[in-house]
Amino acid sequence: MTAVDQPVDVLLSDGSTVQLRPIRPEDAPEIVAMHSRFSERTRYLRYFSPYPRIPDRDLQRFVVVDHRDREAFVVLAGDRIVAVGRYERLGPEGPEAEVAFVVEDAYQGRGIGSVLLEHLADAARRAGIVHFVAEVLPANGAMLRVFSDFGYQVQRQFADGVVHLSFPIAPTEATLEVQRGREHRTESRSIARLLAPRGVAVYGASATGQGVGAAVLGHLRDGGYPGAIVPVHPSAATVAGLPAYPSAAAAGADIDLAVVAVAPESAPAVVADAAAAGAHGLVVISAGFAESGGAGAAAQRALVRAAHAAGMRVVGPNCLGVANTDEKVRLNATLAPVLPAPGRVGFFSQSGAFGVALLAEAHRRGLGLSSFVSAGNRADVSGNDLLQYWQDDPGTDVILLYLETFGNPRKFARLARRIGRDKPVVALASLARPLGGGDAPGLDEAAVSALFAQSGVIRVDTVAELLDVGVLLANQPLPAGGRVGVVGNSSALTGLAATACAAQGLTLAEGYPHDVGPRATAAEFAAALAAAATDEAVDALVAVFAPPLPGQLTVEEGDFTAALPAALPGAKPTVATFLAGRLPAGVPAYPSVEEAVRALGRVTRYAAWLRRDPGTLPELPRLDRAAGQAALRAEIPDPAGLLAAYGIDLVGSAPAGTAEEALAAAERLGWPVALKAAAPGLRHRLDLGAVRLDLADPPALRRAYAELAAVFGAHVLVQPMVPPGVACVVELMEDPAFGPVVGFGLGGVATELLGDRAWRAVPLTDRDAAELVDEPRAAPLLRGHRGAAPVDRAALADLLLRVGRLADEQPRVRSLTLNPVLARPDGISVLHATVGVGTAAARPDTGPRRL
Repeated sequence: MTAVDQPVDVLLSDGSTVQLRPIRPEDAPEIVAMHSRFSERTRYLRYFSPYPRIPDRDLQRFVVVDHRDREAFVVLAGDRIVAVGRYERLGPEGPEAEVAFVVEDAYQGRGIGSVLLEHLADAARRAGIVHFVAEVLPANGAMLRVFSDFGYQVQRQFADGVVHLSFPIAPTEATLEVQRGREHRTESRSIARLLAPRGVAVYGASATGQGVGAAVLGHLRDGGYPGAIVPVHPSAATVAGLPAYPSAAAAGADIDLAVVAVAPESAPAVVADAAAAGAHGLVVISAGFAESGGAGAAAQRALVRAAHAAGMRVVGPNCLGVANTDEKVRLNATLAPVLPAPGRVGFFSQSGAFGVALLAEAHRRGLGLSSFVSAGNRADVSGNDLLQYWQDDPGTDVILLYLETFGNPRKFARLARRIGRDKPVVALASLARPLGGGDAPGLDEAAVSALFAQSGVIRVDTVAELLDVGVLLANQPLPAGGRVGVVGNSSALTGLAATACAAQGLTLAEGYPHDVGPRATAAEFAAALAAAATDEAVDALVAVFAPPLPGQLTVEEGDFTAALPAALPGAKPTVATFLAGRLPAGVPAYPSVEEAVRALGRVTRYAAWLRRDPGTLPELPRLDRAAGQAALRAEIPDPAGLLAAYGIDLVGSAPAGTAEEALAAAERLGWPVALKAAAPGLRHRLDLGAVRLDLADPPALRRAYAELAAVFGAHVLVQPMVPPGVACVVELMEDPAFGPVVGFGLGGVATELLGDRAWRAVPLTDRDAAELVDEPRAAPLLRGHRGAAPVDRAALADLLLRVGRLADEQPRVRSLTLNPVLARPDGISVLHATVGVGTAAARPDTGPRRL
């Protein structure tokens, strides 16, 4: 069975949208119609003959497939089929299939072939097919490039005037890189067409000048947008002093963007009109969609479906709008009357109502923006799309995100990890956390911050912090380290700064804080700052200033703001808190010392992440994905078999319900043994007396069984003894914001009570695994605390990598707990495993491309 049983929307290389779905028998007339539109060359290259018409027998075979041995997908632009791709298995249950596809002439060269190949290969792999073969005429260079450019290891043979191709279809790093590169380019281009339109049509602007539509139209006009502005009105000749038209196409202008401020019931007509005018995207300001209930949600789905069918992307609904401050564009298609000054910060806000306040505060702080997008209900365009666009945008150096929810968290983490290497990403994402499974607590705020930091995202908690960090990144270089020089004229303020540095994990440089005293002149203050700026022991500066008492200094001596520019050469980041006067442009100013140092601390941690080796996804021996799937498909899932498929050896155990059964199990497993209460929450509870160790003979086992049965019940587990070690816990859970995450901590009631767990999102690099082992507060116990022998931390890291790979490849595994894992100097022993299995969790960042 294919993974695509419902239509999916996909982006083409020019940023437009089409629909892909499995072929249906009722598609026969459309297949004939598409064939009739082919040029003679296209027919010949596909069928190796003129093939002027499709015989009924061939047509029936084309449109009737079993979706396993024979599969076919069609691509639709609107209601018209413009391409079809298919595979056919060679031989019953054979591992090979022949693949072919054809694209209507008008749609060739737009990436449809590569999209079809992705979906066909994914469907074939699910049906047990491992190789594709294809026959292509040498003259069909475009089709040959589709195969050769995909990253597959293609073998070619030329015979009888035909190029015979063969290649394995298992995904590889090369194919994944090609696929994600195409994803990046298509999503980036789709957004670029929205933010630099040649012309804008506005729907819903009243002739009276009242209402949301009129406000956006006025802001668009008054902002200096140089392109065509077309108010669409059913009857008025002019709106807001501009010529109005009954339809966008009637204006005769190149319309790329439609701004929509009409009621939901009028939206379908607007979509059709905008599509007829050639628009590439819609910005839907209107409310009354998914945020209003079930009927609104249905209207929203219909809106997006109609827009995608017409090749358009949708921003919103219920959004503030979009803006681009580039001097050549000057687009203010928002409800904000005034935009911040042009700058180099890209700003994404999911909230529409909140966006106006965000823009106003950015303007007040002097934070210049390159572009701004408010996604509202985020029915289509999301923060991930903007990340793709801003990655290559030469006008954007810093990215700020206000997120209320994640649509595709795995993709967000992947994009942020890549983009954050070149441009810092700051996110305000205060999400409600779920409770964890079993005995473990849910992810706390520290764990959430660690998961963001793993991807290089600077996570903040408030709008003020979002702008605090944004101003610093936009105006100052990144620090080379964490050593801070504090310079001020008040011992109270410098003391506060020193305390704040310690709280943020920053180190006071030797010789600091430097208090020049309340009687210091502006020149003396500037000299102290200049000395700190050139001090090789200082990586960043904090300048604090309290106004002198009246009469202490002359006007010339007290002009501190004039003295600052010459004292700060700009090579090191500087934050300042001046309780009087105005700082020069480019020096981030904060109302309190704590806010200034907090922003500096967040940026310093980001700079440290940049300097750190990101690690690699290592090759792991003894992995068998198919065996893992088989263990999960069993009538009763086999945890031991699942773990063994990923190279994780589970110490054997046997259940027993009587003393005689326990004795028999001990004889099979070998003496000495451990006896444990069978309930999952008790198997490791030495503190409750639910575990008895080193039982060397039958009498000892009988006594232990009697004692356990009297307190905890008759059902027990018998397990061979292994050498002692430090008890650890490894967990896997599905987090709603990050997808599958792996946790590590030391065992014991105290560490569980304190939530002493480190967490990382899947997939894990070798660096991630090593950090997981070292991050818990109790981790010194693994390194030889108080004279104990250090354990094999490399073995723990290897275990975490294997759990991470299992999580990545087996979406049916919803939770996993290995507890306890005994770590010793000579290796590890996994004593117990609890696996939660369900339907495959949604993994929207895996598989072929789709919106």
